[in-house]
Amino acid sequence: MNQPRILHITHNLPPLVGGMERLNWHIADELSRYAQVQLIGPSGSAAQRPPGVPVAEVPLRPLSRFLLASARQAVVVARQFKPHVVLAGSGLTAPAAWLAARASGACAHVYLHGLDAAVQHPAYRAVWHPAIRRMDGVIANSQPTAELARNLGVAAEKIRIVHPGVTLPTAPQSPAALQDFRQRHQLGNKRLLLSVGRLTTRKGLREFVQQALPAIVQAAPDTLLVVVGDAPADSLHASVQTRDSIQAVADAAGIGQHLRFLGVITDPQELACAYESATLHIFPVRHLPGDPEGFGMVAIEAAAHGLPTVAFATGGIVDAVAPGQSGHLVAPGDYPALAQAALQILADGPGTWQTRASAFAAQFAWPVMGQKLWHMLAKDTNSLDY
Repeated sequence: MNQPRILHITHNLPPLVGGMERLNWHIADELSRYAQVQLIGPSGSAAQRPPGVPVAEVPLRPLSRFLLASARQAVVVARQFKPHVVLAGSGLTAPAAWLAARASGACAHVYLHGLDAAVQHPAYRAVWHPAIRRMDGVIANSQPTAELARNLGVAAEKIRIVHPGVTLPTAPQSPAALQDFRQRHQLGNKRLLLSVGRLTTRKGLREFVQQALPAIVQAAPDTLLVVVGDAPADSLHASVQTRDSIQAVADAAGIGQHLRFLGVITDPQELACAYESATLHIFPVRHLPGDPEGFGMVAIEAAAHGLPTVAFATGGIVDAVAPGQSGHLVAPGDYPALAQAALQILADGPGTWQTRASAFAAQFAWPVMGQKLWHMLAKDTNSLDY
């Protein structure tokens, strides 16, 4: 009995850093439990591929070269591999997936993240929007992203929602590891507010530091905002906020000493120590028309470590934070309310949210996500019979 075959085409894989990169890696890894998976990804990705999943690499830069090379490679591989399903890891590779599916007689699917369904550049509207509409199936990472797909003209019956997943910790970090983390980064015994993610305009860290952090520090002087992440080198349609610009607004507000940048952390244990050393995860994503937050994986990752999140109720974050269970949501742009929500969690004390947040995150475990995605793909291609 032949095993089903899936060709997965993506611009986003490690060693590139970010939520979409982790997601596409795990999609390939989880689907490989049910089918034979072949990846087409950017140069350098084969070294960190999921076990047993081959990768055909194409040049990452410039983007135009990646798009042309990935489309050409996808057609060549599809004719040889003969997939049952061609999956675009984002809207960016939807045209390549559609071409590969047509060349091999496969079904074409795309996983949409939010922004890839909202870009309004004329070239993107002319090429990528029609390719997304032509997909046999569209997988959205949240209800707001599904709505964006419908706004593009994708038939409602083609759209399914499969939330991204999370790696659940097998055990908490030891007290010694947490103390070592604090010592190495000179964090003392401060109560830590944690921000994890790329420093882009949409993520809104500079506005948070300017408009909410002063009130938090005034009410809770022993707090320190720890920032994990940096400005992205490769990101679709993203404008950045530099460390210097964020530090400058903190200095101007007289709270510069309450801000600490740790840079990008890729080591899982080190990142786990960051989550488990903190009291609260700050996720101040702004509501920007044309630049939506598709889901908010980092809020689920924080919850997996028992850490609650405060955020604005915008985009797919409404699917990623459960008010009262994994944190608080406030109206977009209401920085005084965001500061008050943070102070409320700080007042609740350590451990208050841990059990509730962890239970919320458990439903997003990668095996759960992978099973949902597989059953959706298998149903649409009748490959459950394989």
